[in-house]
Amino acid sequence: MANPKRILISEDVTGTGIDRLKGKYQVHYDPDLWKKVAELEGMIPGFEALIVRNQTKVNAGLLAKAKALRVIGRAGAGYDNIDVPAATKEGVVLAFSPEENAVSVAEHVFALLLALARKIPGADKSTKGGGWERKKYHGSELLGKTLGILGLGKIGFRVALRAKAFGMRILAHDAYLSPTSLHVTESGALLTSFDRVLAEADFLTIHLPLTPETRGILNEEALRKMRKNAFLINTSRGEVLAEADLAKVLKEGAIGGAALDVREKEPPGESPLHGLDNVILTPHTAGLTYEAQEKVVDAVAEDVDRVLSGQAALRYVNFGVPKKLAGDDW
Repeated sequence: MANPKRILISEDVTGTGIDRLKGKYQVHYDPDLWKKVAELEGMIPGFEALIVRNQTKVNAGLLAKAKALRVIGRAGAGYDNIDVPAATKEGVVLAFSPEENAVSVAEHVFALLLALARKIPGADKSTKGGGWERKKYHGSELLGKTLGILGLGKIGFRVALRAKAFGMRILAHDAYLSPTSLHVTESGALLTSFDRVLAEADFLTIHLPLTPETRGILNEEALRKMRKNAFLINTSRGEVLAEADLAKVLKEGAIGGAALDVREKEPPGESPLHGLDNVILTPHTAGLTYEAQEKVVDAVAEDVDRVLSGQAALRYVNFGVPKKLAGDDW
């Protein structure tokens, strides 16, 4: 190919899917480019495709400079780092991987849930330090406990199926589902109000997208509606939870504990949460299994290839083919 189309990868996105793209296109890979905004803006006009994760801020200013851009591939399910209306206005396809890492995230939720219920981090640290504090680390069974799920989508649904196997009662709130929706009927969840889920959950797991409506929805007022011994788990988006409010209620003993895989700011820097024994923190790794990432990258690479080859993307947010090129022979 005399003039192969060019793909820019601005974050750590690797795998066999990317290797296949390298065999067909000119691929420029710089996993730290997202940090170098001016350099990214200077480079973007020469590329037909951009592949990112969640760090690159694909805003209206960047898109305005991306005159050759046909497709953005987002390696992951969320896309709040991308200005979707701006991409749509520019006629750029936004392809993503909506459920390729859903199983891994659901499994991570249960890893955190069990770690909270059985006080595993504290018991591990104590025992390694020479202790044998059996009474201090009494835990709780999951059988018969209520799991509250905020957002019964692709991940929340899979969490609910796993909770059934543990004999848990499942309450869910999802503004986009009805009681007869597949995710509700097949999971056995009782679809109910936001406040009821907060009030009755022994364990609350959050699976909400970041929108103007959900930003900060788990604030002090909401957290104080939870049971005093309840545990909260967030693997969705850090900004849906007000961390300062969470730290406050945890220090007061208003809820039992929390496990966070996502943060308001990533990396978070200093935080009052870091000194609390009843908090488990992981660095946004819920979807980072070898199996999930291979599927995520394969999906995004396939759709970028399809768009650059003149076909429609299979997994897209706005539309499957570049609007500004409709009818063009390129």
